[in-house]
Amino acid sequence: MGFGSARVWKIVGLAGLAGVTATGAIIARNHRQRTQRTPEEIHAKLRERVAEAYEHPAA
Repeated sequence: MGFGSARVWKIVGLAGLAGVTATGAIIARNHRQRTQRTPEEIHAKLRERVAEAYEHPAA
């Protein structure tokens, strides 16, 4: 194994790290959006989803 192989693994490792970082950012953004809603907003959204489920039942 030469230096080329080590370079490939370094690139793969950096790509993996970038993927983990991006995933963490997405999860953090979604968490912030969920926690910024009031209980009334969450309740209204749940009622909306239930109404849609009754209107369009799964086959």
